[in-house]
Amino acid sequence: MNYPRIVKVKQQLHGPSVDHIEQTVVSEMNRIGLRERITPDQRIAITAGSRGIANIHLIMKAIVSQLKLWGALPFIFPAMGSHGGATAEGQREVLASLGITEAFCGAPIVSSMEVERIGQTDAGMNVYTDRHARAADGIIVVGRIKVHTDFQSPHGYESGLMKMMAVGMGKHKQALALHSYGVPGIRDMMPDVARVVLAEMPILCGISIVENALEQTAIIEAIEASRIPDREKELLQVSASLMPRLPVEELDILMVDRIGKNFSGTGMDTNIIGRVRIAGVKEFASPRIKYVIAGDLDETSHGNALGIGLADVTTKRLFEKIDFKKMNENVITSTFLHRGMIPLVLDNDRMALEAVLRSNWGVSPEQARFARIFSTLHLEHLYISEALLPEIAGLSDLEILGDPQPMVFDDNGNFPCWE
Repeated sequence: MNYPRIVKVKQQLHGPSVDHIEQTVVSEMNRIGLRERITPDQRIAITAGSRGIANIHLIMKAIVSQLKLWGALPFIFPAMGSHGGATAEGQREVLASLGITEAFCGAPIVSSMEVERIGQTDAGMNVYTDRHARAADGIIVVGRIKVHTDFQSPHGYESGLMKMMAVGMGKHKQALALHSYGVPGIRDMMPDVARVVLAEMPILCGISIVENALEQTAIIEAIEASRIPDREKELLQVSASLMPRLPVEELDILMVDRIGKNFSGTGMDTNIIGRVRIAGVKEFASPRIKYVIAGDLDETSHGNALGIGLADVTTKRLFEKIDFKKMNENVITSTFLHRGMIPLVLDNDRMALEAVLRSNWGVSPEQARFARIFSTLHLEHLYISEALLPEIAGLSDLEILGDPQPMVFDDNGNFPCWE
C-alpha cells in the first residue's frame, strides 16, 4: 500500500517562563504576607494533584521548605478525586511518579480516601473534604489553571484551584456526587462546592500555576484565599492565550504516539483533537479531524487509558498496557463512558494507518492530510504530510525541517521513536 510522504516541522511556540522556580515560590509566599499567618507548630496541609505539571515537585518542595523555616509542620495530601484507582496507595503512587515523595519534598505524604462532610451548597449538594486536611490548622491549595477538556465554562472556572478544592480535596465521594450530574455537575455546580470549601476550611492561599505552549512554567502566583474566585477567572484567560494548537484546522488523520493521564485528564487533550464525545455536549468547531490513531499508552499513566475512546483506531501494544480496574473506576466516576470505549485494535502503527487510509473516502493515500505528534501536550515538533505543505508555506511561526520523505516503520511495524 502507498503512504503519504512526510516532513518534520517545528512550531515556534512562545510564552513567558519562570527561570527560578523555588525562589519564585518563596517570593510569592512572602508577597502576600503568608508569614504573618503562620505560627510555630501549626500543621499545614498542601494539596497535590495527579497532573503532569512542569516543575511540580520543585514547587511542592519550595512550599514545604519555606513553611518549615517558619516553624510550621507541613504535610502533603493527594487531592485528585478518583484518580489512582480511587485508593490511598494508588494516589500515593501517582504522586511518586510526579517526583512528589517524602524524601524529596521533606514532608510526610498523608494519603487517605476518608472524607468529612463540611457543609452544603445552596442547591442542596453535600460538600466533603479530606479528613486529614479538615484537621489541619491551615491549607495551601496548589494547582495549574488551564482550559478544561470537557467543557467551556461561562462562569470562568474550568481546571484550576476551584476544581482542586471541590473535586480534588473531596476525593472519590465528591467526584461521584458532581459527576453524577454529568457536565453540569463539574461546570455549574463545582464552583459552588468550592465556595463552601473556602468558607468552611482554613484555606490560607492558593499557589496557582500557568504553563506556556512549551509546557514550561509561565506563571507562579500566590493568591489570597478571598481573591481565588476572581483571580482564577483572569488567569484562565491568560492560560487560554498561551495554549499550543495544531498548525492546520483540518486533517484526515492524526497519529498520537502517546496518550496518558500525565498529558491530559482525558488522555488526549480534547481542545487539541477537537473531540469531546460526551452525550449532549456539542463538539468543538475546530480542529476537524476525520480519524485519530492512538499509538501507545505512556508508562506514567499507570495503565489508566481513559481517553482511548476518543480515538478511532489503536494498537495491541496500547491495549495490552491497560489496567481496566484503574481506567474503569476513573471513567465510571466521570460518567463519560464513551471515553473508555475500546476502538478498533490492530497489530501495530502500520496496520492502524492502513485501516484509516482505506477508510478515507475519495482521497488517495499520497494526498491524505496527515499529522503525527508525540502527544497532545507536545506540539513543538510534528510530522506532516506533503499534501499540507502548500497550506503552511506562508506561516511565519512554522519551520520546515528538510524535504518530504517516505514513511518508515521499524521491525515491529511501528513508527520510529522521536528524535
